[in-house]
Amino acid sequence: MQNMSASGGNKPYQCSVCSKEFTKKSCLTRHLRVHTGDKPFQCSICHKDFSQSSHLVNHMRIHTGEKPFQCSMCLKDFKRKEGLVNHEKVHTGEKPFQCLECLKNFPDSAGLIQHMRMHVGEKTLQCSVCSKDFTYKSSLIQHMRVHTGEKPFQCSLCPKDFKLKAALVNHMRVHTGEKPYQCSVCFKSFKQSSARILHMRIHTGERPYQCSVCLKDFAQKSHLVIHMRVHTGEKPYPCSYCLKVYSDKTDLVRHLRVHTGDTAYLCSECPKEFSDQQVLLNHMKVHTEEKPYKCSECVKCFADSISLVKHMRGHILKKPYHCSECQQDFQEKSLLIKHMQLHTAKKPYQCSVCQKEFLYKKSLEKHMDAHTEYIEYQSLEHLRNFRKISNTTNESSQCSEYLRNFRKASNKQLGDDAEEETL
Repeated sequence: MQNMSASGGNKPYQCSVCSKEFTKKSCLTRHLRVHTGDKPFQCSICHKDFSQSSHLVNHMRIHTGEKPFQCSMCLKDFKRKEGLVNHEKVHTGEKPFQCLECLKNFPDSAGLIQHMRMHVGEKTLQCSVCSKDFTYKSSLIQHMRVHTGEKPFQCSLCPKDFKLKAALVNHMRVHTGEKPYQCSVCFKSFKQSSARILHMRIHTGERPYQCSVCLKDFAQKSHLVIHMRVHTGEKPYPCSYCLKVYSDKTDLVRHLRVHTGDTAYLCSECPKEFSDQQVLLNHMKVHTEEKPYKCSECVKCFADSISLVKHMRGHILKKPYHCSECQQDFQEKSLLIKHMQLHTAKKPYQCSVCQKEFLYKKSLEKHMDAHTEYIEYQSLEHLRNFRKISNTTNESSQCSEYLRNFRKASNKQLGDDAEEETL
């Protein structure tokens, strides 16, 4: 150790091993234990040694269960102040640490350091069973449980075991009802941050997963995987009773009820049935007229969150669907699809009488009324004339001739009307 106070420096205490400098002698003393391996502070319960007294204090809370640091937002408790500081970023959304390679942000430096190893490809640890490489020791330990089947994290409220501590934490929220992740737009709460991320795409309209075949976009990767089976023809879900196969697991579950006789979720008010309990609960609001989702801008209420989100766009003027031809924006995708038909000149609705085409189904229905009214009117007039002839003559040939002329006149008139509408 060399004292550099005579030089007048701001850090007069220098380490003789690595030349690192310190402002206080006590800081240098603690630092030297890194080189010497000295750990003078021992836990009286499990006899684990520590190089610093503060580390021993934090460790003792494992045995005592003490959590002196509490989150002011959700009242969650923590053993260490650093844990509380990192947790509070969940509520604020703060991610001050940015990767210089891909610009991804992280709430803490540890997450950034771990992420950076993906770019440099650093993998120094190998599984002794399957030779898979890992960047972190913790990742290797978790992976080994795949081979051993070990589940060291047990729920204290039910007999369920878990391989990962994070999985246990998520599971505990089933018992506690805790939902610490809140949407900043509609204030809906979620048990997992991943669920909140998926939910936010309802508000933003983001669909980051695109089909490489038909370019259709999806908000969730699982939805894209299911959609791709439309193109590949893959049907990985076979029925164990018959030879039928399905591309979607929900379709298989619905089909299995044919064999097992299991009833779906039945509405007590109407004959409708549902394969999912949550869908039934949403449907019941039609009968109860319950509207728990209230607009914060006006007094209007809605039965489901999706309807509220669509309504809110009217207040904030959010129009996430953009026309690439004329730059016009729309609040809903269905409105954009209808608008695009103006540019493509595609008219999908055709009259079966005169073959005239229309952009909208309602326009076709209105047009068909004109044909129906004309035919009914012409038929009535010709029928009256036919009866006059029938009453004044007994010659059937004259009546037959009149009927033939009536049919020709009707067909010709419909053709003339079609030409006029086209013009």
